[in-house]
Amino acid sequence: SPEAKVSVKLVASAGIGTIAAGVTKANADVIQISGHDGGTGASPLSSIMHAGAPWEQGLAEAQEVLVQSGLRNRVTLRVDGGLKSGWDIVVAAMMGGEEFGFGSIAMIAEGCIMARVCHMNSCPVGVATQKEKLRKKFPGTPEHVANFMLFVAEEVRTILAALGYRSLDEVVGRGDLLRPRADAAVRTNVPQPSLATGATKPSEPKRLAKTDTVDLSRFYAAAAPDEADRTAWVGVTRKGAAHSNGPVLDDEVLGFASVTKLIETNSGAVEERLEITNTDRSVGGRISGAIARKHGDYGFKGALDLVFTGSTGQSFGVWNIQGVNLKVVGECNDYVGKGMSGGSIVVVPPTESTFDAEDNVIAGNTCLYGATGGKVFLRGRAGERFGVRNGGCRTVVEGTGDHLGEYMTNGVVVALGRVGRNVGAGMSGGLIYVYDPEERGLQMHGDNAKNVFRVKSAAGQEELRGLIEEHHRRTGSAVAADILGDWPAALRRFWQVAPPSEQAGERVVVATPEEEDAAEAVCEAPDMRPVVTAAARRGGSPPRGPKASSGKWGGSSPTAPAAGRRDE
Repeated sequence: SPEAKVSVKLVASAGIGTIAAGVTKANADVIQISGHDGGTGASPLSSIMHAGAPWEQGLAEAQEVLVQSGLRNRVTLRVDGGLKSGWDIVVAAMMGGEEFGFGSIAMIAEGCIMARVCHMNSCPVGVATQKEKLRKKFPGTPEHVANFMLFVAEEVRTILAALGYRSLDEVVGRGDLLRPRADAAVRTNVPQPSLATGATKPSEPKRLAKTDTVDLSRFYAAAAPDEADRTAWVGVTRKGAAHSNGPVLDDEVLGFASVTKLIETNSGAVEERLEITNTDRSVGGRISGAIARKHGDYGFKGALDLVFTGSTGQSFGVWNIQGVNLKVVGECNDYVGKGMSGGSIVVVPPTESTFDAEDNVIAGNTCLYGATGGKVFLRGRAGERFGVRNGGCRTVVEGTGDHLGEYMTNGVVVALGRVGRNVGAGMSGGLIYVYDPEERGLQMHGDNAKNVFRVKSAAGQEELRGLIEEHHRRTGSAVAADILGDWPAALRRFWQVAPPSEQAGERVVVATPEEEDAAEAVCEAPDMRPVVTAAARRGGSPPRGPKASSGKWGGSSPTAPAAGRRDE
């Protein structure tokens, strides 16, 4: 949407002001300064406790650089990172913040208990889980969060009133109102009035041995800023329209009379062919947005087929919607199909290319991030984190880098070639099928090794074959043709990664102990490489052959495939 504002997140750290100035010149609408506090319960403790710097440090530096550079009226500063109270908001506003983010505390307000198992599908209060019996325990309601925010707003109002101001905008950027806490200061969230009677000694800033040498003078201003200069930027970007980067390729497509008529009438089919370059980013997003505004996410009944030739920029097919079918003859950058909910994306190499498609990268990293539907077929390899947070897309790719299917919650991923390590990390739903003709096994964390099976159910076999047949039909894949040419033999070389939430379904057959022992016996044969099977499923280490090397990822340790290319 051309009306949507672009927010860029910067971690609070030394030198953030220089980065903030560059981001502002690049037409960001919002810069979000994130401090080291807060964070998701799925993060390692070391990341929560020791990553980044205080938000006060990052916000103060970004504000100072932007004001001195004359750029402050071009961007809104937002801050988050452990904000919990109205006091935090007032202090952040005085340092230059105009918007304020609440994460962890809002989750706690609706019932999160910070059990720190968000990635294990076992949240005891039903917040981060796919298990219905746990989701029934979720106690939160929207009113809980709204009520908490009302109390925060009331505290802000109280503090402002005590200081003699009527609105938060009146104190934004007023660093002169901040002072170090003194030894005699009353520790309360409401500023205290001066004593009515009696002489008082001038208070000294509170001194602690461990912070005695820290210079905090840059956080405070000796004098109030010029009010005309301050009001020239306060709320200007926040209340104004989003920045524009000028016309994009989507505007050209939406300008075609045939496309306009298709969207208006909501019927028929249109095909258009266009050239594309890697400076054309987020192609398809604005088209899907125009359709969704008129017909909703699933109300479009027409068919818009767009064929692009060349190398795409990042986020090709982002937010793709039902009825929009995109094809690229060339290659794609990172984030293909990010957030897509329907339609299809097909990527194939040019017909005149002489290389083997299955051995070459055709799409970058982090494809299908957060996708909830649709289909994607890539005749070639993709980079790392393919299918991360996939929530419903069905896709076929001919090999990937590390972290395939990370945090998947739904959908199906079929890999017809080598994949990297850490397959299915944090996966709580959906299925992954991996073709392993060389019996290399899957490199994955031991906790996930018990979720690897052969494809034995009729439903699973039918689903797998159907996707491979469609992949061959839409891409002309040589690998798919070879697999389908000897399907019974090829089927025995597929692994199926199924998290516990999927193991009771008809698509998965969990191996019996006898079958596990038989598989282990085969894996221990001198001429076989080990695979993640029997022993790993029972909690032990995978069987080891003469060529295997031990490691925390389980199974054998063949050289990981090359990661996807990042064209900047």
